[in-house]
Amino acid sequence: MSFDRSIKIAPSILSADFADFGREIRAIEDQGADWVHVDVMDNHFVPNLTFGPQAVKAFRRHVQTVMDVHLMIAPVDPSIAAYADAGADILTAHVEAGPHIHRTLQAIRAAGMKAGVALNPGTPAEAVAHVLDLADLVLVMTVNPGFGGQKFIDLTGKVRQLRAMIGDRPVHIEIDGGVDPTTAPIVAGAGADVLVAGSAVFRGGSVDAPQVYGDNIRAIRAAAAQASRAA
Repeated sequence: MSFDRSIKIAPSILSADFADFGREIRAIEDQGADWVHVDVMDNHFVPNLTFGPQAVKAFRRHVQTVMDVHLMIAPVDPSIAAYADAGADILTAHVEAGPHIHRTLQAIRAAGMKAGVALNPGTPAEAVAHVLDLADLVLVMTVNPGFGGQKFIDLTGKVRQLRAMIGDRPVHIEIDGGVDPTTAPIVAGAGADVLVAGSAVFRGGSVDAPQVYGDNIRAIRAAAAQASRAA
């Protein structure tokens, strides 16, 4: 997985048809998705329960691009091996999910995956300052984690601060929460390059009308890319 800062769209399959994940994943990839974002929630760290390692392993058979697995669970470390076995390309843990994020990122990398570190809206950028050399991705939550379809929280200052902190390190800035063609330029202009979008990608489409997914992906990408070029 080579590194570049071009805009990447990572549809969240939390907004897909739960009865047809295989075809949904193939549809979004065929329509231009760069990554497939999988939200893992434990009904403990966040107030919702979603996919476990066996579900992620089943998704892997259909993912041809990058499987981007976002763990909203605590504790994280006991589950790292299971998600590596499930085939995650990127595994992201929250800095708030445990006392030893440095150790967690080391363990993710040692298991053969790219390591991501996530920040909730109320957590400052400084919380990851001393682990950037162990991170391949910093995920900025622009909603409070736990549910899809929430309203975007503008954290432009935090994104700009992270971009400055990262400097020339090969570290992505990913945005998760309320991303659509209106909000994408805000975060892309501040330095983000990976945009997670759920309802904004899947709204209005289906596996039988996948071109709508493509239209939605292209609209988000175009809006973000224009702002990124202007930054």
